[in-house]
Amino acid sequence: MTGVMPEARPLVIGHRGAPGYRPEHTRSSYELALAMGVDAVEPDVVVTADGVLVVRHENEIGGTTDVADRPEFANRRTTKVVDGLSHTGWFAEDFTWDELATLRCRERLPQLRGSSAAVDDTEPPLRLRDVLELVGDASRVQGRRIGVVLEVKHATFFAGLGIPVDELIAAELRGAGWAEGAHPLFIESFEQDVLMRLQARGIRATYVYLLEASGTAQDLRAARGPDAPTYAAQTGPAGLDRLAAEVDGISVEKAMILAPDAHGRPTGPSALVADAHERGLLVFTWTCRPENAFLVPAFRTSDDDTAFGDYTGEWRIIADAAVDGVFVDHPDLGIAFFRDRP
Repeated sequence: MTGVMPEARPLVIGHRGAPGYRPEHTRSSYELALAMGVDAVEPDVVVTADGVLVVRHENEIGGTTDVADRPEFANRRTTKVVDGLSHTGWFAEDFTWDELATLRCRERLPQLRGSSAAVDDTEPPLRLRDVLELVGDASRVQGRRIGVVLEVKHATFFAGLGIPVDELIAAELRGAGWAEGAHPLFIESFEQDVLMRLQARGIRATYVYLLEASGTAQDLRAARGPDAPTYAAQTGPAGLDRLAAEVDGISVEKAMILAPDAHGRPTGPSALVADAHERGLLVFTWTCRPENAFLVPAFRTSDDDTAFGDYTGEWRIIADAAVDGVFVDHPDLGIAFFRDRP
């Protein structure tokens, strides 16, 4: 682990900014998260046709921009297989940055977050460099260390297109002054291979491997086929031993900590966080959200997916697990619970 770190524990990380209130990955979403006092923000990074790193949840941008309503781009609609799944829509890598910059962002979950959707079509997409500048400026103005948790998306898919994501990211971080450990920088991915390549390029960061409760990493599937270990296997004793020798931390789906039974009742905190800590690994978890739609059944208070359930009950289990960082969509709620609670 290298570079400076924010002081707080657990770190409260603005997941794509403050998407509980503003469309994710927009300037206003990041500005709100920073104003609310997050310890870090998390941009997801994909790549344009001309090699510009942009922040979008996925490379398919039909669900988060107005591109479907733009007749000049109608012929860009296509179907692609990304990480083994077929997707139909519009893809960042088929647009130049100048073209993408003409689009306007939209709320990804309008049926759940109507107030966020109310400001659709008012802001253009951002580049990674824009987010780095926003965070750097906020750090100076607020007089505290604020970090960036950079998630690398679909590295194996982009490599198959001849796009060297690690090379582009390394160059961007160096050009922005974020490569030498002067700022709190975390780099995460569901594919460990790209993390190792960024380490080899000398980028000073805290490297965090993302893990889901089920499935297999795409880079391992591509390299080893049916012999690839699952994410679950990688959280066993031998898997954690190996990860501890290669990365600084893991970031796990919250179900892996809550450990709900067949009826949606949590049995956690599971031993995963303690097992990882015993090996010197940091542990983050994703994503802490208050709406009933995102809570395990035991903490839902009604059939209204948009209403807030007993989120503090769920979050208490996560806090009791002593995680090192939490991703939140509502930074004010996350800070009030994880940082300010007695």
